[in-house]
Amino acid sequence: MPKTLSDLEAKRKTLYRRLEDLGDFRPGIISVRFRRCGKKNCACAREGHPGHGPLYLWNTTRKGKSLAENLRLGPELEKAEREIETYRQFEHLRQQLVEVNEEICRLRPVPEMKDEEELTALKKKLQRRFLKRQKGKWRG
Repeated sequence: MPKTLSDLEAKRKTLYRRLEDLGDFRPGIISVRFRRCGKKNCACAREGHPGHGPLYLWNTTRKGKSLAENLRLGPELEKAEREIETYRQFEHLRQQLVEVNEEICRLRPVPEMKDEEELTALKKKLQRRFLKRQKGKWRG
């Protein structure tokens, strides 16, 4: 069944309201690590010993750089876990919002231009704008 523009706009409003209700979120994952301290007489130096830990780390990437933060077992770890799950919900809602907006853009009618001179001026303006973008890319 094809959706109408008003149905899609109502769905978009619902998605915006759901986004507002999300609360705190952050991207990333939580990893568990064991590490060796480097002391020769420590138990972690023995073969087969997993090392000190577990250590809980929140990991993410921003602008191509990895970030990590130690988390303490207990409320801090639980809070980070909730925020990461909320981020997944945010991403799901964001994708739905993009899809609904694309459909709205396809269905919304193009405005009619009655004045021929205005239409010609608009065409020239758009040609200049898009040719300017292509100027450095085209090598004839």
